[in-house]
Amino acid sequence: MKEKMTKSYEIDENDLPLCCPLPRLDLWNQHPRVYIPIHPGEEAVCPYCGTSFHFKG
Repeated sequence: MKEKMTKSYEIDENDLPLCCPLPRLDLWNQHPRVYIPIHPGEEAVCPYCGTSFHFKG
């Protein structure tokens, strides 16, 4: 079984609304774009790839 490589990104208000994959990532076409709700100080996880996002706002 292939192991998933999960990533973690710190985001700020310039990255809102939060979507995965982030527009600045090279692998933007790996799964459908999904918008993820997040609030300052929270962490959110992409349901497709498991990438975690921490909103430092």
